[in-house]
Amino acid sequence: MSHEAKLASLTDLESILKLMQRMQLDEPWSEPFNESVVRFNLAELLQNPVYGLIYFVGDGNRAIAYLVICFDYSLEYRGKGAWVDELFVERDHRQQGIGAYLLNLAESASREHGAQYLHLEVSHGNRAIELYRRRGFVDHDRYLMTKSLLSRA
Repeated sequence: MSHEAKLASLTDLESILKLMQRMQLDEPWSEPFNESVVRFNLAELLQNPVYGLIYFVGDGNRAIAYLVICFDYSLEYRGKGAWVDELFVERDHRQQGIGAYLLNLAESASREHGAQYLHLEVSHGNRAIELYRRRGFVDHDRYLMTKSLLSRA
């Protein structure tokens, strides 16, 4: 694979946002994709690496894949942890090793930033599950459960 990932900055916001919109067509979030909220949060993440990192792969002048790593802290998982919050490769560029390359990058960047574990979540039936298993991610005996802390008016 001749593509190389670059650490995204605020100037890359629009390119990343376009890829995020394309990802919603393949695997929509469980929460609504509100562009103004996503734009604000994306800018916040790009300006505050303590929250996480965003990398993208380009083909010429166009972004074709991206990776979002977010950090957390857990006593169970020995301190600082990292999540593959998003990993997306455009359809025309899949099966070329870009996903595996970005997973390698997620591991190395997470280690460099002091993470002890790398987590991810994937929807049931997603074709990437086997890639994740081959890369050493394991299924849990626990369910991932989520509760919104947003006030409901």
